[in-house]
Amino acid sequence: MESIQRIEVISIIDDTRAKTKLRSLQLSGWKDRITDIHVVDVYTVDANLTNTQATAVAERLTNPVTQQSSINVPLSPTTFDWAVEIGFLPGVTDNIGTSVRELIEDFLKQPLTDQQRVYSSQVTFLSGNVTVEEVRMIASGWANALIQRIHIKSREDFERDHGMDRIVPTVRLSSTTTTDTVQILDTTDEELQRIGKSGIANADGSRRGPLALSLVSMKAIQAYFKTLGRNPSDVELESIAQTWSEHCKHTIFASPFDEYPEGLYKSFIQKATNEIRKQKGANDFCVSVFTDNSGVIAFDDEWLITDKAETHNSPSALDPFGGAITGIVGVNRDTIGCGLGAKPIMNSYGYCFAPPDDTAPLYRDKEQSQALLSPKTILEGVISGVRVGGNCSGIPTTHGFVSFDHRYKGKPLVFVRTVGLMPRMSAGRPTTEKKALPGDLIVIVGGRVGKDGIHGATFSSEALSAGSPATAVQIGDPITQKKLSDAIVKEARDMGLYHSITDNGAGGLSCSIAEMAKESNGCRVDMENIPLKYPGLSPWEIWISESQERMTLAIASEHWEAFSSLMKRRGVEATVVGEFTDSGRCIVELNNKQVMDIDLEFLHHGVPLSPLQTVSLPAYTPTPEVDPLISSHDWTESLLTMLKRLNISSTQFIVEQYDHEVQGGSVVKPLQGRGKVVGDASVNRPLMHSTKGVVMAHGIYPSYGDISAYHMAAAAIDTAVRNALCAGATLDHLSLMDNFCWCSSTDPMRLAQLKDAVKACYDVAVAYGTPYISGKDSMFNDYKGFDANGNAVAISIPPTLLISSLGVMSDVSRAVTLDAKIPGDLVYILGETRKELGGSEYYAMNGLVGTTVPVVDIQKNLTLYHALENAMKLGLIASAQSVHQGGIGVALAKTAIGGQRGLHIRLGELPLLHHTDDYSALWSETQGRVVVTINPSNKDAFENLMNGNAFAPIGIVAENEEFTVDGVCGQRLIETTIEELTQSYKSTFKDY
Repeated sequence: MESIQRIEVISIIDDTRAKTKLRSLQLSGWKDRITDIHVVDVYTVDANLTNTQATAVAERLTNPVTQQSSINVPLSPTTFDWAVEIGFLPGVTDNIGTSVRELIEDFLKQPLTDQQRVYSSQVTFLSGNVTVEEVRMIASGWANALIQRIHIKSREDFERDHGMDRIVPTVRLSSTTTTDTVQILDTTDEELQRIGKSGIANADGSRRGPLALSLVSMKAIQAYFKTLGRNPSDVELESIAQTWSEHCKHTIFASPFDEYPEGLYKSFIQKATNEIRKQKGANDFCVSVFTDNSGVIAFDDEWLITDKAETHNSPSALDPFGGAITGIVGVNRDTIGCGLGAKPIMNSYGYCFAPPDDTAPLYRDKEQSQALLSPKTILEGVISGVRVGGNCSGIPTTHGFVSFDHRYKGKPLVFVRTVGLMPRMSAGRPTTEKKALPGDLIVIVGGRVGKDGIHGATFSSEALSAGSPATAVQIGDPITQKKLSDAIVKEARDMGLYHSITDNGAGGLSCSIAEMAKESNGCRVDMENIPLKYPGLSPWEIWISESQERMTLAIASEHWEAFSSLMKRRGVEATVVGEFTDSGRCIVELNNKQVMDIDLEFLHHGVPLSPLQTVSLPAYTPTPEVDPLISSHDWTESLLTMLKRLNISSTQFIVEQYDHEVQGGSVVKPLQGRGKVVGDASVNRPLMHSTKGVVMAHGIYPSYGDISAYHMAAAAIDTAVRNALCAGATLDHLSLMDNFCWCSSTDPMRLAQLKDAVKACYDVAVAYGTPYISGKDSMFNDYKGFDANGNAVAISIPPTLLISSLGVMSDVSRAVTLDAKIPGDLVYILGETRKELGGSEYYAMNGLVGTTVPVVDIQKNLTLYHALENAMKLGLIASAQSVHQGGIGVALAKTAIGGQRGLHIRLGELPLLHHTDDYSALWSETQGRVVVTINPSNKDAFENLMNGNAFAPIGIVAENEEFTVDGVCGQRLIETTIEELTQSYKSTFKDY
């Protein structure tokens, strides 16, 4: 029996992973240097297995048809020059290792001890004429130094040492169960400010990491503890910092704002929803808004739909995979923790990245020891994180988008969204009503607590800089969460075993338990009972850690045995860590000694809200613009080039990594038509016995904000609505979510832009009758660092607003896709075209910004959308493509590519307003427009329905693959083929 067994598995057939790595390297400039790659999977088992047991485990990890394995004997290809092993650093969540550990426990029919663990790693063997420095550079692109180790050996060293080394990345921390007192009562404002910015001081003078507390907040805390006659413990101060963070409290939206003393949220977002719901009266479909982990709307008489979108920007900048997977499984938990628990049924994603070909290095520190990850590395890591999180959780990813701008280089934006399904009643209780009662047990289920996620909430409330802590990054474990989700939503909820539930997200236990304590008006926690990943964590770390896959529940003592037994049978760890009380206080004890005792009123409502002031922005006054390239246009080449642009080209390589068919409800899929065009909306059928469907869409225009934040927001809302309607949704059952990602949010000019955007959110939503049911903001998406020459660099994202729409349609058989269907079908444009190219993709392609941002004509669009709805209900429309980025030219091309059908188009038929030039007709991004195709037999009925709106027939679906566009005056502008269009559309990311 050996204490440590190293099991290695190698493929005996072509390994796709190795081929992908090789291809990626060769495309990155190593084509003539790296000739071959092989991959070996390694499982280091520290569990005292006998040789017989180790052999049995190895067999279970090996496919005998395609793989071979060994135990403590190195495997390698016949020829290679270098071996690179990459594994996790101590304490980092190792999902594969955890799964193998469970495999071993199942085989042994007994649990392993806390000290018996499994660690995964991978050895990549390279053949090629490269130096060790070059191998190290290549390996750095495969690993993230924040969370992974890299071990390199030459062939000679590998053979001499009989393989790679046995490395067991065990966490070793000095054990501590003490808390520190933080001296704030008689300290200076300067020191208070230093504590708030850089954190509590350690014994050696270093700081623990950002609390993101302003001097005003620190002085409020100081005043509170003066009334108690004592200094706070580090647990107390850290807990207040998490609870008061911008990430959790949304202080900018809540603070008095110019002439709005109630703040932007109450004055515009909440007000819009309240007014809409009042207007709808008996037809109000909202059930629970703004008060729970997700918004809730009606699906039918028996079922509800939940919706929530989150951002995970800062962690994804440091560790793209870990940040993204934590984001997606985190928003899944928002669904599981909504009401008494909803089942996640749909995921979606939204990524804002810098161009992946941007290779200029940036650093967080002047010494250039903390390099920012490259945009391409971030892109690949984020895509992979959401893929693993969603696919391993068994949740379909049905919709998504990617937006590129060089200003996302300092900090990317990672939006993740989950829609859930929940019965109206469960175990005789309304599922939207939950309340922890005094005397209920505080129960933690799921994962254990580690150092990952320390200061996650406060870190996300600041700009990315040299002080941004690596410990703020978590790595999600979707397998653990899947077991937890199924046990809760499919069993415990409907057995009536708990009174309340929430997820452990930002702030960890410090926020989840304290938030639930508001329901009962108090809590007491026994910290020594909190399950840990490893010993040695300080009390403050245990309390604020954001380690993933954890939920907090309130369970009556008489139900504990049944709940505990259920969780044990399902392989989910459940632990009692205290009880809810009615004391009005949050009390935390460690070994019978209080380490936290704070009044709940102060903890949740004591944060001081400072009035925010803006500057006056100039009124939006568009000026006439002339295309400087109009005399030299090759219109066909312009269209083909436009289709290759990052913001328009196909992201099929992302879509095909995400499982959208799991759960079997996919109706309108993320890739539409024979040409597989990435759609603007998706439709899902969550209940197989019902024809009702859920429609998911979005709208986002970061570039418009360079001209007008108001019109940027209005366009995002209009597009989110229009995209959903084009798939089959209706305005009478359509809800919205707002996700603001802003920058420099203490800058009066940025705040003025924010106010303008929020005003638009009110104006457009109220007019359309589309209430906001949930939302989120991330207010400090800035980077401060240095370039390769040591020059200070500051990068702020463009003010960005994502609007997500969610609709319920009565019959999914009426759903419509974007692809042209039948030769001879008529092509119509709905809506008038204005000369509005400011912030457009066409201008960006030519290095311009412009001033004529698209202005949403709410009343005209509303009338048109109702007519579109009626045409959809009558089945008159064969295809519908919303016109947005790239204008009509791109919309028509996508319609043609999707159907693999040619089109013959006449721009002279367009409903044009105040202009007659071809480039505006093709590339203007005027809002409120839709390209549709209809059967000629439906022509009269369709036109009668559209009467009174701006619309016109502009062409026909061709019998062949020719794509032609004639200009406003009848001259031929574009002449190409479906093959050329498709090739251009799919060329940009063909090597990804």
